[in-house]
Amino acid sequence: MSVPFLDMRSMNEEVRDDLDRLWAEALDGSSFIGGSSVDQFETAWAAYCGTRHAVGVANGTDAIELTLAALGIGLGDEVIVPANTFVATAAAVARVGAQPVFVDVDPATLLITGAAVLAGVTERTAAVIPVHLYGQPVDMASIRAVADRAAIAVVEDAAQAHGARWDGAMVGGLGDAACFSFYPGKNLGALGDGGAVVTDDTALAVKIRQLANHGRGADRHVHDVIGRNSRLDAMQAGFLHAKLGRLDAWNEARRTAASRYDELLAPHVELTDQRTEADSVYHLYVIRTESRDALQAALGSQGIASGLHYPIPCHHLPPYLDPSRPVLPVAEDAARRILSLPMSPHITDEQIERVAQAVKVHVQGQKAIA
Repeated sequence: MSVPFLDMRSMNEEVRDDLDRLWAEALDGSSFIGGSSVDQFETAWAAYCGTRHAVGVANGTDAIELTLAALGIGLGDEVIVPANTFVATAAAVARVGAQPVFVDVDPATLLITGAAVLAGVTERTAAVIPVHLYGQPVDMASIRAVADRAAIAVVEDAAQAHGARWDGAMVGGLGDAACFSFYPGKNLGALGDGGAVVTDDTALAVKIRQLANHGRGADRHVHDVIGRNSRLDAMQAGFLHAKLGRLDAWNEARRTAASRYDELLAPHVELTDQRTEADSVYHLYVIRTESRDALQAALGSQGIASGLHYPIPCHHLPPYLDPSRPVLPVAEDAARRILSLPMSPHITDEQIERVAQAVKVHVQGQKAIA
């Protein structure tokens, strides 16, 4: 029995009739850009996140870049970013001309902390991007306390945290703005690329929408600023809206799967801690082990898929290499030991037990050799 890393097929089959209907309606109406589908999804997504506004954009990276640009962040500014994140977080900062300043993460959760942000603040700091990685929200109370003291913006990277909560509050409304990706493999995934920004700041939402639509103002023929083309397709918006009603149930199924993994794996590998205030949606289930590469190979030989998120910390990637870069020991150590195990709403108990047994056998074998 093979075990896929993510069973997207089963997720899409749940809403197959809706997806087929939306595709037919799009073809019949020849409506592919903007329109009611986008409006309806933006309204629904803002309501789900508990914010006043949602602006659909082409992808999650654009969501961060457009938000930073709309906040006026650019050349000469610094933006604090965790070293343990997908490169898009840092790339969006660089694309607006600002400097990403990488900081280390908590050794238990592998997430950015308020103390790390405080250590990274300089007179040039304009913003911090806390990344709700693996589906677990960051301690936003500590982040906001530092940000408020330093008078810097807080832009949540919630690309892996659709529906997660910190201390009962939904991610998306915990900063000045929050950025989501709807890449197909996300907890709420489109059938292609897609993204959104949510915020309570009306002026910021208007600016982001303007920048994403060629800089147009009230008169569509007048381009008041230099913008770009970053729009959420109508079909993708429709697909996302159809899936949104299943998101909470899918997230709960992920939590159940993670709990079973915890029971089976706790004695054998290092698990990623979950804060009591955090209600994770387990976009990824990440373990740490000294024999990561050998374990991944062993799992693969048995038809069990796995992933690496992420084997190179951002400050070690070629575009961001700096001879004076700080040593960030937690992110650097995690990069060589992390492994993401299969996780999806439709993973079965039998599959989880098979994965856990394979991990257990490998780890025990490694200990016997040692």
